[in-house]
Amino acid sequence: MAAYVIVDMTVTDPVRIEEYRKLAGAAVVAYGGRFVVRGGKIEALEGDWNPQRIVVLEFPSVEQARKWWSSPEYRAACEIRNRAARTRMILVEGAR
Repeated sequence: MAAYVIVDMTVTDPVRIEEYRKLAGAAVVAYGGRFVVRGGKIEALEGDWNPQRIVVLEFPSVEQARKWWSSPEYRAACEIRNRAARTRMILVEGAR
């Protein structure tokens, strides 16, 4: 069953985040993932959630998403991201 990683990101360093995006993108692909949403216009429909940037990743399974998230490749990217953005991230199983 597919799994999705949903990221709510507020970029604080636009220059540094570009380096993160390159490393993170390569890691996503290496672990069988794909970008479903990578930025784009956001429109709040309900509630007070007003994110700056949303990213949605799809992986073949929860296990594969966890492998990506804990991989050395992604950990290296995260070191850069942590200096360039504030991030909230969740992992959710797809519909059965």
